[in-house]
Amino acid sequence: MPSNKTTRQSAGAPAPRVFAYDSLRVLDEALSLRSLARSTREEYHRYVRKLCERGKCDPATLDEVQVRAHVLHLKEVQRYSASSMRSACAALQFFFHHVVGRDWKLFDLVRCPDRQKLPAVLTREEVHRILGAVREPRFAMILRLIYGCGLRIGEAVKLEVRDIQRDGTVLFIREAKGGKDRFVPLPAALLVALRQWWKEHRHPRLIFPAVGRGWREHGGHPLHDEPMGVGSIQHCFRLTLASAGFPPGAASVHTLRHSYATHLLEAGVSLRQIGSYLGHSSLDTTVVYTHLTAVSEAKARAVIDQLVSG
Repeated sequence: MPSNKTTRQSAGAPAPRVFAYDSLRVLDEALSLRSLARSTREEYHRYVRKLCERGKCDPATLDEVQVRAHVLHLKEVQRYSASSMRSACAALQFFFHHVVGRDWKLFDLVRCPDRQKLPAVLTREEVHRILGAVREPRFAMILRLIYGCGLRIGEAVKLEVRDIQRDGTVLFIREAKGGKDRFVPLPAALLVALRQWWKEHRHPRLIFPAVGRGWREHGGHPLHDEPMGVGSIQHCFRLTLASAGFPPGAASVHTLRHSYATHLLEAGVSLRQIGSYLGHSSLDTTVVYTHLTAVSEAKARAVIDQLVSG
């Protein structure tokens, strides 16, 4: 009914944001002008607010020595990871350069190299063993889709009915990491399974809607108009991993995406094509999978054996 729709929209309208200092409002405007992703904007605000809390003042009034002490505290006392340090420095550099107008050399000094760690990868048999152990249909379906299409978990939960395109042959992944859209192939078997799953809830928009207690007793309709929670999927995966006989921490939901890429490479799909499916901006990001495929290593060993055997 129109009246209900208006009420929902009014109730759901975001409240005006209140800022402790005017500089934080200017930061919010600058981030909006830069058209950064919402998650990035929230992250930048969080790191600048941490500076506010430590300094107990408007961060715009701090000098370079004080900010240097804060950055050292993050690195040496709070033991931030390399990625967290990079994010914190990016946020602070943006704030002081674009909001306060200070071009300090402090941020040029900070180096946060990552440990070169290869991602975990499962064999095809291990993937099927884990997926076969999932008992709850909604979790089984979304985990199968994450592996079968190489999706990030955040991409999978946001999928809508309209994203199944080209007569069901592809999924349209909208506004993924970096705000990029892409198409990924949708296996025919997964299309059939998705259609069957959708009949369980018949949500007009979402493929994986969040559900509440007793949703099946309410005619199969979900009780929420929001996507399934990421945390619940990760929790289910951890429990399933244990029930399938894997040690704790042996894999995560994201491991399914790494395994998808590795298995494609083993089957002869080009790195450039795999990178396109994964949404990588650079081929350098995809190259890591050449170190993970047992098939390519076996082929390389065979060639090396021939080189030295004459």
